[in-house]
Amino acid sequence: MKIKANREQLLGAFQTAAMVAPTRSPKPILQNVKLSVRDGRVELMATDTEISVRLDVDGVETESNGEIVLPVARFGAILRESIDDQLSIETDGNEIVVSGSRSKFKLPAQNPEEFPAVPTFDEKKFHEVPARLMKELVRRTLFATDTESSRYALGGVLLVFDEEKVLAVGTDGRRLAKMEGPAISVESHKTSEKATTIVPSRAMQLIERALTDGDAEIKVAARSSDLIVKSPRATISARLVEGRFPKWQDVMAERPGMSSIDISVGPMAAAVRQAAIVTSPESRGIDLCFEDGSLVLSGSTAEVGQSRIEVPVAFDQEKIDISLDHRFLSDYLKVLDSDKSVSMKVLDNDNPAIFHTDDGYSYVVMPLSKEGR
Repeated sequence: MKIKANREQLLGAFQTAAMVAPTRSPKPILQNVKLSVRDGRVELMATDTEISVRLDVDGVETESNGEIVLPVARFGAILRESIDDQLSIETDGNEIVVSGSRSKFKLPAQNPEEFPAVPTFDEKKFHEVPARLMKELVRRTLFATDTESSRYALGGVLLVFDEEKVLAVGTDGRRLAKMEGPAISVESHKTSEKATTIVPSRAMQLIERALTDGDAEIKVAARSSDLIVKSPRATISARLVEGRFPKWQDVMAERPGMSSIDISVGPMAAAVRQAAIVTSPESRGIDLCFEDGSLVLSGSTAEVGQSRIEVPVAFDQEKIDISLDHRFLSDYLKVLDSDKSVSMKVLDNDNPAIFHTDDGYSYVVMPLSKEGR
């Protein structure tokens, strides 16, 4: 096998594939990325047996077919540190030779037949999802998951497919993010009400990274125990997370008597950052007070100090107070355009705050008790 590759393009694809390869494993072969050359097509493959990826690599001239197994740490370092625009990679089965104009590396070759099989996309039933929407689904829900919880279902994003849309939900039990958008079902593909399609957070990160701005749409198939995604250049499969996902519909339900206030994202985000200056790791809550055409955000920590930030809002009802974790507000506002506005629905400090945008995005934050915040 012999190829000549554009170093930067190969590096980008290799780093994406390397996200999957484990740093430690009882199977050392998994700590590598497999490179395959077949009839002018160059493909990278990686797996940890739970998540797998196939990536097409552009900018490669192929001289002969074959397969090699590339060690993530060593080969990744060569790609990063090299100053050559082009690199030649070849193997005779005993060693791998990587050559630039003024550099040459030799790495021991491993048997590519020992590398596990990586799934391909052969599904007849799937959803066609706009790639841009899929990236937004990940970006707007992934931050709300909890990868450290003993409740495994909270460490993934719930995906729900029906005939005309796809819906994603992420939660850590204290806040919940939901995003939905239009998608097309092919051959009546949809998720069952009894089955729970919870995709691991790591797999969702990989999906977002593997999608490029040039991708128009992707194919997504939810199966009984895994999810498989196909874009023009990548195929990603992931074993689903086991466990019961919270009843997110109940959390999203609006309470009678809630007030709805339109808030500009940019000024709100700035006010939250300012109010949070006097908070501490032990006391993260900030108070939000709606009264007489303004929203006042205030923080107070005995050993640090106090803050009071005022933001004009259209509000002329009875005073409403609620205490929220400033991190949860900031995380939400970061994924929105600063020139947009959101609708914030609040009742009191005993009920959650609910946010909505006009593009299918909703967010819920549970309040903090003012005594224990």
